[in-house]
Amino acid sequence: MSTHFNDGHRRGRGWPLLVLGTITLLLGLVLAAGGAWLASLGGSWYYLLAGVGLVLAGVQLARRRVSGAWWFATVFVGTLAWTAWESGLSYWRWIPRFGLMVVLGFFVALLAPRLIGWRSRGWSRGLATLMAVVFVAAFALAFVPHGVVIADDAPATVASGSSDVRATPVAASQPAETPAATDWPAYGRSNAAQRYTPLDAINRDNVNQLERAWTYRTGDLPEKRWGAETTPLKIGDTLYLCSARNVLIALDAVTGKQRWRFDPKVPNEAIPYTAACRGVSYFDARIASTPASAASPAATPGALEGAEPAPTAGDPASAGPAGPATAGVEAAEARVDIGRGDVAATRAETTDAAATADAPDAMVTAAPTVPLAADAPCATRIIEGTLDARLIAVDARTGNPCADFGDSGQVDITVGMGEVSPGMVSITSAPVIVRGVVVTGHQVLDGQRRWAPSGVIQGFDAITGELRWAWDMMRPDRTGLPPAGETFTRGTPNMWTTASGDEQLGLVYLPMGNSAADYWSGLRRPVENEYATSLVALDVTTGKPAWHFQTVRKDVWDYDLGSTATLVDFPTAGGKVPALVLPSKQGDIYVLDRRTGKPLTEVGELKVPGGGVEPQERSPTQPYSLYHTLRRKDDLTERDMWGVTPIDQMACRIQFRKASYQGFYTPPTADRHSIEYPGYNGGSDWGGVAVDPQRGIIIANYNDMPNYNILVPRAEADRLGWAPRDELRGDQGGAEGAGDPQQGTPYAINVNAGWRMPTGLLCKQPPYGGIRAIDLASGKMLWDRPLGTARANGPFGIPSHLPIVIGTPNNGGSVITAGGLVFIAAATDDLIRAIDIDTGETVWQDVLPAGGQANPMVYEAGGREYLVIMAGGHHFMETPEGDYVIAYALPR
Repeated sequence: MSTHFNDGHRRGRGWPLLVLGTITLLLGLVLAAGGAWLASLGGSWYYLLAGVGLVLAGVQLARRRVSGAWWFATVFVGTLAWTAWESGLSYWRWIPRFGLMVVLGFFVALLAPRLIGWRSRGWSRGLATLMAVVFVAAFALAFVPHGVVIADDAPATVASGSSDVRATPVAASQPAETPAATDWPAYGRSNAAQRYTPLDAINRDNVNQLERAWTYRTGDLPEKRWGAETTPLKIGDTLYLCSARNVLIALDAVTGKQRWRFDPKVPNEAIPYTAACRGVSYFDARIASTPASAASPAATPGALEGAEPAPTAGDPASAGPAGPATAGVEAAEARVDIGRGDVAATRAETTDAAATADAPDAMVTAAPTVPLAADAPCATRIIEGTLDARLIAVDARTGNPCADFGDSGQVDITVGMGEVSPGMVSITSAPVIVRGVVVTGHQVLDGQRRWAPSGVIQGFDAITGELRWAWDMMRPDRTGLPPAGETFTRGTPNMWTTASGDEQLGLVYLPMGNSAADYWSGLRRPVENEYATSLVALDVTTGKPAWHFQTVRKDVWDYDLGSTATLVDFPTAGGKVPALVLPSKQGDIYVLDRRTGKPLTEVGELKVPGGGVEPQERSPTQPYSLYHTLRRKDDLTERDMWGVTPIDQMACRIQFRKASYQGFYTPPTADRHSIEYPGYNGGSDWGGVAVDPQRGIIIANYNDMPNYNILVPRAEADRLGWAPRDELRGDQGGAEGAGDPQQGTPYAINVNAGWRMPTGLLCKQPPYGGIRAIDLASGKMLWDRPLGTARANGPFGIPSHLPIVIGTPNNGGSVITAGGLVFIAAATDDLIRAIDIDTGETVWQDVLPAGGQANPMVYEAGGREYLVIMAGGHHFMETPEGDYVIAYALPR
């Protein structure tokens, strides 16, 4: 039906068209100007053409001319065709290209009858209704997970048989080596770091009944740089954990009530990039630690299988003179405080071992550790590393410092390092204890100086705290402290993350970082280039390298190894082989024989870009795994750029075209930005992977984000005031790499982590993180899903509160249970969730009071299975800060 209006009526109701026309005009001007820039850079011409069309449409709409509607319709149809051509069926690509056009199309159709010359109200209503339906349908589709992949040809999984649960007694075995089925005695549940529990009381059929059993608050809330990242231990009837600033706490495993608390008084100025304490270590000093030969029969396939662990403090079998785990505690709120004080600098220097580097069969047998009496103080002990670079040992039963360990319960690991400013050297991960030796690396604050403190790896006696050995890679002739007047070699690669260990082989597996000054390689020495970004197996009896496997040559991308290597018995045609699974920030997953470091799966050589500011230093190829990679196989393109609207998407396209990007391993540049993809957050980072040895499945969560980097010449960095932290008046904050001075090199570095726009949104289209199941035997993907929703995310940091699965950035790992569940938090939506290991579907979730950037753990106490997560938040992930330790269980 046609309806005509007189001009007076139209003029009186013309202001809505004036507003709509003005908005359309302004949008067109922005797109035309930006589009011309993008086209001049070799990018898409769409934005220029669409911008011109919208300018014409906007002018005519404001003048109430029907030609304005036709100009808009032309742009609309053109946008539809272009979007279909660029995006196909990719949902996330349609949003910035077409979403705003649909909204504008609704208003143009709705107001069309007000245009001079428009003849049909019915057409107007029909088109407006169509636009509304399209918008509602598109919005509804946002709540359907996109990017879910289920393998059609998934292989039948094969159990590796490498569970760390023992079936027969082992007389002298540390809990971290042979954990009881009900316990979680090491950071990764055992020194094998499988993050798998044989408990199955909580399963797919009843997980939806989980409820909070108890909540404990540590009371440790740093004002900035928060991110506790803590995973508690559970031995017997007690949980042991550390807070963000290293307060040691023991809790009743059933009730969550505090048993004791020990405060080492870590000052705020010691906080490095993050106030993190990922975990602590437990040592039973009643058990003799006698090193065995590397050729021991125990060092054979199946060595992870076997025996029931020896009784530990808190187990009924351990009751006796030492009493249960709570013996000696006078009150539930007992507290023990100690300051750093003057830690003695006298550490016994070990004798050089005869074993040589890269010779695993030449290990030297050290003297056995004499066990303590069952009723002796610190017969069982908790050992942690602190942010101010100390090792602390306390009695697991009382929280009192172990007087026999170092100087009144503490050891200063910076002895021999020379000048160390506060925050420059910190221990943020739990030490690994193998054969009675506490092996620790440390974090050296990134990006400050080329000649930062040494990355030396040190081994200490778990009872006396004496230095057994020190591995300074530049001085293989030395095994102890440097001579007077000298220091451990400065600037060498460090190990900031968590190591794993094999008691039978006597090896510890160190995921090594980079040399100081991540983004400049010209001053690195040959030995640094050999060991940086490598997994190094050290003989724990000598501190000498047995073997090493490098994942990046001359790393200038901050691709240090952040994930713990997970020990498995790998199924091969010739039988099971003692192996380890090594994830990397690049996303590559390697499988190595843990005795020799030889790859058990194929490793290829990838031709990579050259150039950058030091082309002579770049390797023409880099290793990559043909077994499995979490990294997407295609390089980024302009089409992958994203935004909520065409404007921010266009801005990201312009940045993409302006940057240097030649694909994977594009070198950093100084004349323009370079794109690093994946960014330094992974791939896989410190959360690592979990392995189900019964099903033969690896669970890996990962990030999928680029960084947008630029090297800044020294003079410009000085002008900007970029200096090492100890030279600044205060902590400037910011993401890692954002304005890092790299003093001592020609360039500072400025990293836009995640490649974010001023809106806070990322330039790459979702998903930004995911979780995947991988067949251990073949490396084939079983399923893959985005991990994390948009409920706590949105433009300018405003939460959307919408449960749209976008796949968010994530930090922290998972735990697998025999009940067929994967528990994980990690994402920025502040949820902890249970995932069906067979399908990847979320079958339960709960909202945490703060960010869940930590690895969860599972245990049994009092006949009840518990799931525990530390909700401490994380400043880098921009999740809310907290101090909550939360336990979940089924109703009684």
